Amino acid sequence: MSTNRPLVLALPKGRILDELIPVLERVGIAPEPAFFDKKARQLRFATDVQGLDIIRVRAFDVATFVAYGAAQLGVAGADVLMEFDYPAIYAPIDLGIGYCRLAVAEPTAQARSDDPKRWQHVRVATKFPNIARRYFRARGVTAECVKLNGAMELAPGLGLSRHIVDLVSTGSTLRANDLVEVEQIAEITSRLIVNRAALKTERQALEPWIARFREAVDAA
Repeated sequence: MSTNRPLVLALPKGRILDELIPVLERVGIAPEPAFFDKKARQLRFATDVQGLDIIRVRAFDVATFVAYGAAQLGVAGADVLMEFDYPAIYAPIDLGIGYCRLAVAEPTAQARSDDPKRWQHVRVATKFPNIARRYFRARGVTAECVKLNGAMELAPGLGLSRHIVDLVSTGSTLRANDLVEVEQIAEITSRLIVNRAALKTERQALEPWIARFREAVDAA
């Protein structure tokens, strides 16, 4: 079974997009010029491949668009996939881009006397409450999660929480806010993701793209 609708590839806004563009080039996808205009308000873009469009959305939303079938393909960080854990998503390829780590951090002064092995209850500010709860539960620690969508680094200094769970790349943002990483939860990279139902109904259209992304990663 197949459909006549164009395939939609959901891509994340932000820093990952810069790393993703060379991958798209190796795959053989060239978006229309407006895609590269950071001032453009356009969200859906044509490509030089007939029957393939790109949408550019927030990183957290890529997984939702793919899980619910609005996009058949996407690129999402492992952090997003771990947080939502959508059963409708198949993630066949690690693209090896967007490397960072998901970590627990706390104020530098607090870390000098704090022992994570003795934690029994923690309050953490994070945009990854599901990951944080699972992580601490596995360690036998009760976690009270305060959901924030950004500016987690402010939370300890303003008394909102004693810890944060956030993505860390260079650590410069933590240092600028007098925080230090104390535990690593997971290493994060970006993955090609596919809607499972679409892979069954549009297999002939999707499998070649999966193969081309795999070849692009192997050629990097």
